[in-house]
Amino acid sequence: MTELAHDVGVWSLLTLWIALVWRAGAALRLPNQRGLWFTVLAATIAVTLFQPRIVTWLAGLGADIHTICLTRNLIGVLSAGLVLLFIVDSTRSRHLRITVITLLLTALGSLLLMDLLGVGRSPTPAQAPATSLSLYWLVLVVSHLAGDGVAVLVCWPYSRRTRDRDLVWSLRLFAMGSVLALVFWSGYLVALFRHTQAPLPYLTLIINLHGFFRAASLLVPTATARVRSMRALHTVWRLWPLWRDLVVAVPQVALARPRRSRVREVLLRRAPLPLQAHRQIIETYDALLELQQYVQPDTYERAHRRAEDAGSTGERLVAAALSGALREAWQAKLAGVPPSAPCPLPGVDGGSPATLLAIARAWTSTDDARRDVTRPVVSPSP
Repeated sequence: MTELAHDVGVWSLLTLWIALVWRAGAALRLPNQRGLWFTVLAATIAVTLFQPRIVTWLAGLGADIHTICLTRNLIGVLSAGLVLLFIVDSTRSRHLRITVITLLLTALGSLLLMDLLGVGRSPTPAQAPATSLSLYWLVLVVSHLAGDGVAVLVCWPYSRRTRDRDLVWSLRLFAMGSVLALVFWSGYLVALFRHTQAPLPYLTLIINLHGFFRAASLLVPTATARVRSMRALHTVWRLWPLWRDLVVAVPQVALARPRRSRVREVLLRRAPLPLQAHRQIIETYDALLELQQYVQPDTYERAHRRAEDAGSTGERLVAAALSGALREAWQAKLAGVPPSAPCPLPGVDGGSPATLLAIARAWTSTDDARRDVTRPVVSPSP
């Protein structure tokens, strides 16, 4: 169990420090994320100084083990206080903020004073409990229990009321990390009372696991941005053949000409992926509306029958029928047929991205039909 706890501790520390470095720029610029970042930073330093390998390495460099433990304890209490400040800041109560700061400074000052007086010092190893339940250790443990307890009581209920998905998951992951911290410090308190070191390997594993949840709470905005980018990449990639052909036929709807291939369109994009996906959806829909002037009254019905004869059913049948009708209008536009009164295609009134992607999936299977059309010469951008 001890080796497992230590191995988990290594990966937990790596995750925490990577999360802190990764989010530092964005978090320090945004007031609503700055408090969380500093809270996780303090907890990470405390957890780092909790690792036996780190303590041994620092001792080998000449650092005093007692000084390392005192520093860890002070930073741990500071972390608990920052948790309370992070929560109090959301209430915008100046009185509560002053109260928390006063209690935090009192706890830190009392720990320093008691350490100078020799209260709570113990000859046991860096991670072992004290030999007696002194006021020093009681202040330390109660500070952590207060910070993490309030975090659980506030963060989880608030996460159920907010509509900000990033905030929801940040608060929930932070609360789950606080639950593990509560278990750790409660177990630590029991170990102090009973003068035993037996639970320490299990408690070490728990506090190391808590680090993953702290890191995850910090990385939620990054994960959300990556998911949003992947969805946008999927939209750009799937929509590209339909978008390219439609803007060739109706070039006035496009802000920029399509590139030679969709690989180039993705790699040499002119805007972030979410913005590019949004632009291509709008341009595709605008071109579709324009091409409805070239749809004949019976075009959709004929395309629907052809799709049925080809074995399409359900949503695929609708998409294939829309694709077939749109293809005929697209061919008429490129062939120079004069426009007539618009004949709206069913189901595309709102320009739903899902509808356009369904049409695009059917459109990619019509390469032979597209090659039969003589296109005007359009010079794609490099």
